[in-house]
Amino acid sequence: MENKRKHDFQRQMQARHIIMLSLGGVIGTGLFLSSGYTIHQAGPFGTILSYLIGALVVYLVMLCLGELSVHMPESGAFHSYAAKYIGPGTGYTVAWLYWLTWTVALGSEFTAAGLLMQRWFPSISVWIWSALFAILVLALNAWTVKFFAESEFWFASIKVFAIVIFIILGAAAMVGFIPIINAQSAPLFSNFTSAGLFPNGAFAILMTMLAVNFAFSGTELIGIAAGETVNPEKRYQRQSV
Repeated sequence: MENKRKHDFQRQMQARHIIMLSLGGVIGTGLFLSSGYTIHQAGPFGTILSYLIGALVVYLVMLCLGELSVHMPESGAFHSYAAKYIGPGTGYTVAWLYWLTWTVALGSEFTAAGLLMQRWFPSISVWIWSALFAILVLALNAWTVKFFAESEFWFASIKVFAIVIFIILGAAAMVGFIPIINAQSAPLFSNFTSAGLFPNGAFAILMTMLAVNFAFSGTELIGIAAGETVNPEKRYQRQSV
């Protein structure tokens, strides 16, 4: 086992890196931007229901991935498991599909980042911001594992902190602590029923599941990170507890 691990990637990621890698992967444009589309299509109540369904599916998948990562901690992750337990053809297909998924996702992520930055710097084109973020991400991934893990930890911490602040501000606005434009009193939960539980029909929930599943993408990165984690069997078992 030790001789095999000498040919693996550098195992320098700690438990705190894995936690933030998973949380930071989920918190992104799928949550900050796509949630508006989901609310528009499914309504407030339908959106919560859609995210609950998506969270349940992701939770079940991650339980399976956690077990496999403990049993076979390697950077190949999904396609390695599929190739071993199903067949080499399946593993080959899974590997290319996962690569294609992130190729498309990164393009949308960089574009969304450029659109957000243009709000503060309207004179700078979106493609310039997208190119800068692409170069930054490439540099972080091409550097040492430890440098990538630390940068991912702190960047993800900023996103987690921002989400907590948004939740606090949203709760304060609901109870009337923060005034809302054109609102005479605290809205509380009136927005859930103002247009009905399903303003565009229950079928809209299924239509928004693609955006919801995209928002949850990133949690699977801990499976890939197993190949670069110090003592992954112990780290992942600690997370499962």
